[in-house]
Amino acid sequence: MEKIASFTIDHLKLLPGIYVSRKDNVGDSVVTTFDIRVTRPNFEPVMNTAEIHTIEHLAATFLRNHKEYGSKTVYFGPMGCRTGFYLLLAGDYKSQDIVELIREMFVFIRDYHDEVPGASAKDCGNYLDMNLPMANFIANKFIVEVLDNIDDSRLVYPD
Repeated sequence: MEKIASFTIDHLKLLPGIYVSRKDNVGDSVVTTFDIRVTRPNFEPVMNTAEIHTIEHLAATFLRNHKEYGSKTVYFGPMGCRTGFYLLLAGDYKSQDIVELIREMFVFIRDYHDEVPGASAKDCGNYLDMNLPMANFIANKFIVEVLDNIDDSRLVYPD
């Protein structure tokens, strides 16, 4: 059996950043899957489920309500390895195309201090597993360490 595309990336060289993971044709449309890598795989601690879950709720809410990208957002969710997230957008994009969107999203998460959307037993299957202060911290870390000075080393997968 062949490896899937995401398992062919050298995770020992991969830095936190925004990468195009794949592009799929769906009928006459293209869906671009982005790898939003928040922690450096195998070099720094992974995120805990509570902050991942909080970021997922906040990011999905932000993206689906975004004026330009709301109708183009197909999916936002965590990676099983807990080092980042996948964002699927309808359209043919490059990583550079969404840097400002991702900045807006992480600023929203960094500055969010209200009740987490969907964090209730009625709305979520595990609503108690949330950590807003850590989600705020991780968002700020990603802004400062990645987005503030982003270049090709964090936009194009390493060889």
